[in-house]
Amino acid sequence: LDELSASWDELLGRFQVSTGDGKLDRMVNIWNQYQCMVTFNLSRSASYYESGMGRGMGFRDSNQDLLGFVHMIPGRARSRILDIAATQLPDGSAWHQYQPLTKKGNADIGGGFNDDPLWLIAGTSAYIKETGDTSILSEVVTFDDGGEGTLFEHLTRSFEFTVTHKGPHGLPLIGRADWNDCLRLGADGESSFVAMQFYYAISIICQFARCKNDMKSSEYWEKKLEETGKLIQSLYWDNDRFIRGYTQAGERIGAAADKEANLWLNPQSWAVISGLASKEQADIALEAVYRHLNTEYGAVLMNPPYHSHAFDGALSVIYNQGTKENAGIFSQSQGWLILAEAMCGHGEHAFTYFMENAPSAQNDRAEIRRLEPYCYGQFTEGSASRHPGRSHVHWLTGTASTMMVGCVEGILGIRPDLTGIRLSPSIPQNWDCLEIHKDFRGKHLHIVIQNPNRKESGVQKLVLNGTELAENYIPASLLNEKNEILLTM
Repeated sequence: LDELSASWDELLGRFQVSTGDGKLDRMVNIWNQYQCMVTFNLSRSASYYESGMGRGMGFRDSNQDLLGFVHMIPGRARSRILDIAATQLPDGSAWHQYQPLTKKGNADIGGGFNDDPLWLIAGTSAYIKETGDTSILSEVVTFDDGGEGTLFEHLTRSFEFTVTHKGPHGLPLIGRADWNDCLRLGADGESSFVAMQFYYAISIICQFARCKNDMKSSEYWEKKLEETGKLIQSLYWDNDRFIRGYTQAGERIGAAADKEANLWLNPQSWAVISGLASKEQADIALEAVYRHLNTEYGAVLMNPPYHSHAFDGALSVIYNQGTKENAGIFSQSQGWLILAEAMCGHGEHAFTYFMENAPSAQNDRAEIRRLEPYCYGQFTEGSASRHPGRSHVHWLTGTASTMMVGCVEGILGIRPDLTGIRLSPSIPQNWDCLEIHKDFRGKHLHIVIQNPNRKESGVQKLVLNGTELAENYIPASLLNEKNEILLTM
């Protein structure tokens, strides 16, 4: 028992925060990280035992789980990335699930979810940014058919698969579905979510090229990024929101004029996360989310729910209004929303969304929530339901990861990149001081953030080990074994 306790103390001690808000501190310091470990081990599989042809570990899910886990045991995260890549198909697509013992793709479940390959790029990028370990890109990994290539070749094929699977408007096909499993747009349907992931993937490749001083490649990918961004903007921006996509029949989904489901959450947050949205668009879209989608338990996935005007591929209509994908509050998407708000400098809104969904803040409503007061559920019933606030499917959800990222990279503003770490907190105005301990690339960071002017965001001064830096960015090359960092907002 002593050894187990010491092990957890060591794991959790790699990131600790003291904000003065006990509910946030308790989630981030203990339970959120604990649930990240559980979901890393199990993904969405419900048992440690092999389940044969049943549900395995998700390709998409496992990559998502990495994002909140990578700082805890980087070595295991590295191995997981290589395991996931080894189930990739030679054309760059992926089986939607794989079995953890055999490490083979689950052919019975199949593939065709076109966001899957792009999550491998995001997961690998997060690992490299946290650890600085670019050697993983040179690791030789098999494909599902027995062929092999470096991990970078796998990432390249993920990208090429998306390039070669575009719809009538020249944007990525959704395939069977994307993150919204119940959104079926048809064989030629195009998804704004996948398009934004694609834009994000191009930006990651641009970063890799710049880091390698490969100016020719960098210029090529910068041009592709610009071209792709203009196309997405022209087809998906609709007045005060980004639409959800196009069906194979050419119908626009999630447009302002739609009678139902005319505003979707994920395109708004991912437009910001991907870097696609302009500052004006980001502010307008996020304000629309806050005004039309937010509830006291978090933001619903879309609104109004499908009922009388669902198109043929809107499988979410099978759920009661306000539940699951039919205008329920999907907890995982709250973390993306928090990150987006924080990236825009909206500290108050970012913190509000965190607290609306935090288990530690629900103890006075236990008879409504009906989940443990320390773990996230997959979804909470929204305002259109007869039971708003009731939560479901505890533990086995990507929420732990996205909320960890939303809080750490978003609210606290700890944002690693390929060559260092940027500090850009977005916090409630009444936080006057907070303290963070973080292990980063074998070094220890002790960060004190002071907010004497009660700001939501913005950095006035950053001091590293007694030396003031020119901006709120710390190159990894300047770090000592132990580092004292003072940031003034």
